[in-house]
Formats: sequence, C-alpha cells, structure tokens
Amino acid sequence: MKPNSGTLVINIMNGGKAEAYEGVYQCTARNERGAAISNNIVIRPSRSPLWTKEKLEPNQVREGDSLVLHCRPPVGLPPPIIFWMDNAFQRLPQSERVSQGLNGDLYFSNVQPEDTREDYICYARFNHTQTIQQKQPISVKVFSMDSLNDTIAANLSDTDIYGAKPVTERQPVLLTPTGSTSTKVELRGNVLLLECIAAGLPTPVIRWIKEGGELPANRTFFENFKKTLKIIDVSEADSGNYKCIARNILGSAHHVISVTVKAAPYWITAPRNLVLSPGEDGTLICRANGNPKPNISWLANGVPIAIAPEDPSRKVDGDTIIFSHVQERSSAVYQCNASNEYGYLLANAFVNVLAEPPRILTSANKLYQVISDSPALLDCAYFGSPKPEIEWFKGVKGSILRGNEYIFHDNGTLEIPVAQKDSTGTYTCVARNELGKIQNEVQLEVKDPTMIIKQPEYKVVQRYGHVSFECIIKHDSTLLPTVIWLKDNDELPDDERFLVGKDNLTIMNVTDRDDGTYTCIVNTTLDSVSASAVLTVVARPNPPFDLELTGQLERSVELSWIPGDENNSPITNFVIEYEDGLHEPGVWHYQTEVPGTQTTVQLKLSPYVNYSFRVIAVNEIGRSQPSEPSEQYLTKSANPDENPSNVQGIGSEPDNLVITWESLKGFQSNGPGLQYKVSWRQKDVDDEWTSVIVANVSKYIVSGTPTFVPYEIKVQALNDLGYAPEPSEVIGHSGEDLPMVAPGNVQVHVVNSTLAKVHWDPVPLKTVRGHLQGYKVYYWKVQSLSRRSRRHVEKKILTFRGNKTFGMLPGLEPYSSYKLNVRVVNGKGEGPASPDKVFKTPEGVPSSPSFLKITNPTLDSLTLEWGSPTHPNGVLTSYILKFQPINNTHELGPLVEIRIPANESSLILKNLNYSTRYKFYFNAQTSVGSGSQITEEAVTIMDEAGILRPAVGAGKGYSETLFATSPVMHTVRPTFYKVQPLYPRIRNVTTAAAETYANISWEYEGPDHANFYVEYGVAGSKEDWKKEIVNGSRSFFVLKGLTPGTAYKVRVGAEGLSGFRSSEDVFETGPAMASRQVDIATQGWFIGLMCAVALLILILLIVCFIRRNKGGKYPVKEKEDAHADPEIQPMKEDDGTFGEYSDAEDHKPLKKGSRTPSDRTVKKEDSDDSLVDYGEGVNGQFNEDGSFIGQYSGKKEKEPAEGNESSEAPSPVNAMNSFV
Repeated sequence: MKPNSGTLVINIMNGGKAEAYEGVYQCTARNERGAAISNNIVIRPSRSPLWTKEKLEPNQVREGDSLVLHCRPPVGLPPPIIFWMDNAFQRLPQSERVSQGLNGDLYFSNVQPEDTREDYICYARFNHTQTIQQKQPISVKVFSMDSLNDTIAANLSDTDIYGAKPVTERQPVLLTPTGSTSTKVELRGNVLLLECIAAGLPTPVIRWIKEGGELPANRTFFENFKKTLKIIDVSEADSGNYKCIARNILGSAHHVISVTVKAAPYWITAPRNLVLSPGEDGTLICRANGNPKPNISWLANGVPIAIAPEDPSRKVDGDTIIFSHVQERSSAVYQCNASNEYGYLLANAFVNVLAEPPRILTSANKLYQVISDSPALLDCAYFGSPKPEIEWFKGVKGSILRGNEYIFHDNGTLEIPVAQKDSTGTYTCVARNELGKIQNEVQLEVKDPTMIIKQPEYKVVQRYGHVSFECIIKHDSTLLPTVIWLKDNDELPDDERFLVGKDNLTIMNVTDRDDGTYTCIVNTTLDSVSASAVLTVVARPNPPFDLELTGQLERSVELSWIPGDENNSPITNFVIEYEDGLHEPGVWHYQTEVPGTQTTVQLKLSPYVNYSFRVIAVNEIGRSQPSEPSEQYLTKSANPDENPSNVQGIGSEPDNLVITWESLKGFQSNGPGLQYKVSWRQKDVDDEWTSVIVANVSKYIVSGTPTFVPYEIKVQALNDLGYAPEPSEVIGHSGEDLPMVAPGNVQVHVVNSTLAKVHWDPVPLKTVRGHLQGYKVYYWKVQSLSRRSRRHVEKKILTFRGNKTFGMLPGLEPYSSYKLNVRVVNGKGEGPASPDKVFKTPEGVPSSPSFLKITNPTLDSLTLEWGSPTHPNGVLTSYILKFQPINNTHELGPLVEIRIPANESSLILKNLNYSTRYKFYFNAQTSVGSGSQITEEAVTIMDEAGILRPAVGAGKGYSETLFATSPVMHTVRPTFYKVQPLYPRIRNVTTAAAETYANISWEYEGPDHANFYVEYGVAGSKEDWKKEIVNGSRSFFVLKGLTPGTAYKVRVGAEGLSGFRSSEDVFETGPAMASRQVDIATQGWFIGLMCAVALLILILLIVCFIRRNKGGKYPVKEKEDAHADPEIQPMKEDDGTFGEYSDAEDHKPLKKGSRTPSDRTVKKEDSDDSLVDYGEGVNGQFNEDGSFIGQYSGKKEKEPAEGNESSEAPSPVNAMNSFV
C-alpha cells in the first residue's frame, strides 16, 4: 500500500505472474467513529490464446448457393475483435450479399464465380495484449453451371441424359438465427444487438419491425446493410418481440426474437450521511430497483448488522434504519448492499452523533460587488449540531430580513434577486442552535451598470476613404473599464491604419479586406457589454470581361459579357461603346446602355464600319474602367441610308446662291466613294433642275443668280454602290442687296415731356430686296429750350423688329427740341433715311437744386445759398423752402414754408432761435410742378448773454413766438409734433470720408424710437456685413478704424421694422499720407506768444488784486456790465440760467460753468443744446464758408480732434473762447 493512502499497488514488472494476483479485493477504512468498505474489485489477467489447429477442407460450392465460412476464434479476456482479410492484408469487401456476422462468421447469401479464392483468413485482435491471431486460410471454389455440365458430359455415355440444372433463383432462407423464433436477454442501459442474415437469389433485403409497438426513435440504428438492429441505452420498455423479414422477388422469410430486458440493481434512494445531535431521531433509507428485484442487506462498520454490536437506538425495517433518541456512542458507518443475479450496489452512510455550537465558515467582512439590477448572492456557510438556524439582518441595528424580495437558501446563502443601489450596505448573518450563537458581517456594493450610450453604427464607405466607429461608454466611477475592438469576432489586424482612440475606432485608407463586422467590447471586473456594427466597403465596379459577339448579321450583332465584381454597390446599368476602326480609329462612341441585370444586348449596326465594342459598368459610386475591346466585326457596304441634314440656301452676294449642308459622318456613308448630288431650280418658274455631283464637301456656290429670288434646293448622298433615298426639298434665297427706298409719311406724336410716339408708312416689299428685319429710328436732341445752348449731337437708335409701322421713344428730356428719321433694314443693311422730322417736348418738373449750403450762422440767423437745378426741364417759376426746428428730444417743430423768386440764389433767414438745430427742405418749381427736394441741417450759435431768452413751453423746448417778427415767413403750425409717415423709410444716405473714418448720415421717416444700426463692408467683397449699433435715435454715425484708400459699401437699417434697410451707398476713404499738422508747441512764435500772454495775465492779476483790495470795480468789469456780451456771461450752476457779475460775487472764485475751456470745446454741462450735442467731437464745426459739416449725435463727451483739423478756421464760438 502507498503510505498515507488507501491505494494498493500490484507491480509485476519485476517478475511475478499476473495469475497469482487474480481474485476479488475489497478496501476497508476504519477509525474510532466506524468502518467504511468499498465495492468488490475483481482482478483477472488478460488472455490471448492461440487458435487450435484444425484441418480445413476446400469449400466447393455451386454458383448461386449460400455459404458460411466459420471463424470460431479462441476465447480471450476480453473477447477479441474479428475481421476478415486476404494474404495481402486487405479487408475483404462486404455487401448485402457478403457480410460478417456478430459471431465473426462470414456469410454468403449466394456465391458468385468471383468469390473463388484461396485466402479467406479470419483475424482476431486482442486489444488489451495488443496481439492479433490468425486462422488458417480457407479455400473457396465456385463452379458455374456451364463448366459443371461439360465435366459431367465427358464422364457419362451418350445414352445418359443427365445434366446439371442451370442457376435457378431461390426464395429467402435465414442462415442465422435458425428456426422461426429465438430469445435474447439484455441488461438495462446496455446496447441491444439483433441479427438476421438470409440466403437467397436474388439477394434478400432485410426489414425490422417491433410487434405491437414502434422502434424507439433516436435510439435505433441499422448496421451491416440493415442485417443488424442496434438499440442503445435499452430499458424495460424495450422488451418485446422483434421480427426480421428477409424478402426478394420470389418470397420472404421471417424470424421473431423475443427480447427480455433484465436489470442489475440501480439506486432509487441511496443512503446519505446523517448528522444528529444527542437525543434526536433520524432515518437511513436504502432503496434500489432491478430485474429481478434486488435483495437489500445492511452492515454496520463492515459487519452484517445482525451480528454487529447492539444499539438500542436503532431499528432495521427492510430498506430503512430508524434511529430514536441517539447518543454519542451511536455514531457508526452503515453499509447498504442491494444485489441480484446480475450485480450488486454498495453504499456507505456515516451516522455522526455530534453536539457542536454553530460555526460560520465564510470569512468575515467579505466584500461582494454586483451590478445594479442583477442578483446578489451573499454566502453564509455554516456548521453546527443540531443544525443551526440562519437569520439575516441589514445594517448594525436592522431588523430581520423577510419577504419576497429575498431568497433564503438552505446552505445559508442570502439571494437578492434584483439588487438596487439602495441595497448597498452591511449584511449580518446569524447562526444559532441550542448550544450557541455566532454572527458574521459581509459587505455589499451595488455598482452602476456599464452602458454603451453611443453605439457604433452601420457604415458604408468608399474604397481608400476613412471611417470612424464611435463607442462612447458610461460606467461606474469606481470601476476601471477596458475597451477592446474586434473584427469579425477576432482581434483587429496588426495594421497602422487602424487607430483606436478613447471613444472610437478609425480606419484610414479603407480597403476591401476591411469589410466586416466591428465589435466594441467594454469589460469591467463585474460586467461586460458589447455593440457591433457592419462596415461595407464600396467602390466602382470592376470592368466586365469575356466579351463575345454572336449572331453576326449585316445590320445587327449580339454582344454578351460577364460582369465584374460590383464591390458591394449593385450595378445599375452597363454602357456599351463602339470604335470604328475604319473611319475613326482610337475614338470611342456611345452606342447604348442596358439595365444592370442584363448581360446581353442586340446591337444595331451600320454598313461599312469596322466595329469593336467595349462595356462599362456603372453603380452609385461611379463608372468602372472600360472592358477589354471585343473582337472586330466589319459590316458590308451598302447604299447610303440618309441624306445630308441642315440644307440651306443663302446668298453671300446679290448675284449668287450659297448651298450648304452638314456632311454625313464616316459610318453614315455606308460604303466607299461618298459624294453629293446638289440640285436647284428657281421657285415658281417652270425651270428644269440643275444638278452637279461634288466630292465629300459641305458647300456649293451657284453664280449669276437674280437678286433675292427663292430657289428650291435638294442635296442627295451617293457612294460607289448607289444613291441614298430621294431627299426632301428646301427653300433658299439668292443674295440680298440694300433696300431701295425710305419709309414715308413719318409723323411724331408727343405723349408727355419724356415720351413720344412715331408713325411711318411701310416700304413696298419688292424694294426691300432681302429679308425684312425691321425699321430703325434715329433721333437726337438738337437743343434745350430753356438754356438755348447747343452741345455735341449724340444720336440714339431704336430698332423695331418685323413689319411694324410705329414705335415709342422713351427717355426724352423735357422742354427740348429733337429730330428723327426712319430707315428700313434687311439682312444686307439699312436703306436710305427718311427726311428729318423735328418735334419738341413740353416742360416737366425740374431736378433738385444742384446744391444747398448754409453759412454764416449767428444767434438768430442763417444764410442759405443754392445752385439752380442741373436739369430745369422748363422755365423755373420759383423755389420752395421749408424748414422746421429739432429739439434735444429729436422732435420736429412747426414747419415753415417760403416761396422764393426763381432768379434768387441766396437768402438770409432771420429771427431764428439761438443754439437751435433746423432742418431745411428745398426744391425748384416750373409751371408743371415741383421737382425733387434737397435737404440740409444747420444750427444757430449759442446765446451766452442772456438776451432774447425765450420762454420755454412745458415739454416743448421752443418758444411759441417763433418767427413772429419775420415779414417773409409764415408758420404752418405753432406747436411741435412728431412726424408719423405712412410707412418707414430711410433715404438720402450720404457719406463724408477721411483716411480712417467716415461720417454717415441719413433721413428717416417712420415710427418713433427706432433703433438704428449701420452695416458696412469692403465693396465687392463676399465677406459678411459688419454691424454697428447707433446710440439713441440719431440720424448719423461715425465709422472708425477704416483702411485708407479702400472702397466701402454701407447701408442703414432700423431694428424692429421687419429688417427694413436703406439702399446701399459706396464711398472711398482717402489715401494714407503723412500728417500735415504742425506741432505748434514746438514753434518759436507760439512759445513767444504764450510767454507774452502769461506776462499779460500776471499783470492783470496784480491790477485786480490791487483794485479788489481797494473795494472797487475794475474797468473790465464795468465794461462787461455795460455791454452785457452774451459770449462771456456766466451760468448759474443750480439751474443753468444765465447770471451776471455782481459785487456780492467779487470775492468768490469763478463758477464752474462761467467760461468755456481753453481747448476750444463747449462742455456739455454748460448747455443741453450746445453744438457738441450735434457733432462727433471737433467734427461738430463749421467749415470755411460757415456751413455746418458736423452730424447729429447723441454723444455726451468730446471726441479727440483729428490730426488735420488744425488747419480749419475756428468757429465764432471757439474764436471768442480762445482768449478767455
């Protein structure tokens, strides 16, 4: 025996005989608790005995008879495997006629002459000993009927009439088993083999049936050409009568095998170990079945229970042992033996009487991690006697777990079928019995499931493109996921084209091999998810191949081909092209196309063409490369099928006719020697056709024709084989000449000041001498009736197509004298002109005045100068001037209208309000009406002396007595109002540009409180417009940061008015140049001047100091009091009204708003209506002629002065302030 083991080793390698150890062995294991025994183990040595020697006689058999060659192998252990071979160790062929039986014999249902041989050898292979035994060869000789009759005839006299009968057919006879019935016994669970082999001629066919039932499905097999019925894993239900039937054309034979299935003992309930605590009851059950029914016997510690030591706590009742009030001495190992004639069963069962307090075998604080919504199994492996009760708690002070949401297994495991996030926590397992109690805690963590929130999607990509599959995941923050990409459930190819990113897989330069299914697998320690997508690589189809021409006829041929690979994009159609190797070698022409499902086409052919064809496949991706050209096919020559097209006859000179046509293509000639027969005759004249045959050209000139007469023309094709069909006739004309006469009776009707209608009589058609194309009217302005000044005559031409006799002359200038004439036009040119006709246009409304300038602003007056209209369009009768004030809330005041004589060019408006902005509307009038107006704005200067200060109306901002003293004005309405036009309108957008900025102004008519914006961009550029928001409702804006010398486009819009915008205006900034400004701070004269001024101021301060100390007024003060100069009057800080110097104020410092600063600006705090409010910084100035060039602005602070503004003349306000 092996040490520390129950294994018994028998080694006969060093000598000894196996037979010495033959016998039955049994193992017994024993300790103080009892003894257990094993099943009987039978040891038998393997045997492979030799064949007994026997004398074998040759088998002589008549053809058609049956034959059995017996093997009778020696009995070995285990039984040998039998097979038949010849001397060359080749297995003998077997069939329905010749086969080996289960006993190893070789059966011949009928012998044939080819069965004759002397080396039928039976072999027995003993696998355990790895030996093969051989029987002596058996000889078989088959006699045919013919040879047998010859032998008999040679040995008998002529008087004998005996002869062997020929081979006759026989009905089946069973060779094995013999008789009509037999029996077969098989054990349950084994394989049942039933055999029937029959003799007969022809060879019988075997069929099996079960009487009174069906052969068991899925367990029935037929072997050895259906001569053997095989049923595996048999049971008692397979018992019954099985019939084999052998049948041929002469009849049948059958045999019934009665099968009985017996059974060695098998367990129904095997005894199991029993753990009892002292005083408990229990049972051991040993139940087995078999056929015949097995006998049950009990052993205790390997000894039959009848002779074993008595135990008052046990009682044997057949197959059951009953234990009552056991004690610790009742512990023992019991054996149950179930046996019948076919075998036995033996099982050990340990009855252990034990008193043990509970023990929990699961490790403490074990951590369990599961995914949400999946089951959680918390182990609590325990041991104890009596069997402990298991309870589960959640948390430290939780209550016992009960209910359907938990499953409690017998082994102590707690199952949570669907764990949620709130299932996380500590769980306590408590095991208790009457001997004690123990508990153990385990931890459960429920994690968020891993999800693929953006799965890869099906992709179709063209070859050599690139594609990307996304795989965006969401996972529990405490789990570390790993992402793996697979292609067709295998690893990605080791190719640098495959780029695996954090959330995607990108494949560059996709090829056909990349086609397949790509799977994204995300793994964590607790779960795994995956998603797949298919990549389909498409490309242009491969070119068709194997082109074949069949069915060649004179005018048709059938072309077939094999399509190339469509590359995952179905072929939609095939394009067939042809090459004419005779006329245009190397040039391929379109022939036809067919659907993608078609691979043959019948092609129409033309004569005298050497055809080659090729096929192009087309799919959604594109066209394939052309296929290889087909074989060439030259069609026979024939007469032309068609004549030239587009035949025309047009003369190039008055005495010729040029006949032209489109020549036939090379393959249209249908044969060699292509020529044309050109025929013509004058129409409507009884003339014969004149014909000429010309070479393959496209033009023929007929000379000596009358001028512009119609001709009938036809051109016919011909070749060496004959003419084309008769051509159709066309009408042409010989050459044209200039028209002979001018239109007569020309009349002009003036419709209005800019439109006239002219009439004329048509010329006779015969004088046109060509195709009448229409009439031309030449007209020109002779002079303007208002200016009496002649200028360069510019003639205008209007053409009226066809045979019209009138026309309209638009775009005339009013109050002008015009001349016109009319000429007829044909294809050759113009005819003579009609006599000039003089007409005059009436007066119209004038254009706007050429300019309007407002100069010399004072406290209460403005000077207006204007230029006459560029186009007065009549005699001017007067000018109309309208104007109205604008207050600081952008409201319009009363509208005043003045009519001015036409000979005036300037006007001084008096009695205006000081420091007030006015808007002017100016237009000219003729007797017809008013022309378009021009607008300007200007501001009167500020009153600083407190003189003529008007009373301001509540909320109005202006005096009600406006212009009350003006003898040439009248007020339309004395109160202010806001203009409410019928529709919003932005017009008169004007620009004044410098190098890097531009001043944009506009006029607006529409709803109040409109928010404006200015859009601008480089002219001609496709870039988006830049947008600037205008503060408040001002009607001007300064664009800054512009590029010098650049053309810009600009437009103005109003927000909230459905995107209403003005028309575009274009301006150009000035070229960049060096600043001409001179820094006067560095000039000597300026430094000297400043020194003198400083000295003067110092002297004045000293004088003032002396005079103040004396308590009197100094002369300057007296002068100010006497003259009350408005420019030097101080303003009170509290209400902004004008004050004056007084003795009480002599001792106070100067007030904050009493003077304008020395930087030549007017502070906002000095006046709400100062000039600064209406201009962009120093731009709010007057130019040299005194007109206002600033723009209306809402800015509260002064903008920095531009560098070139020092050269401008200062305004009156600045001039006075400069020395304060």
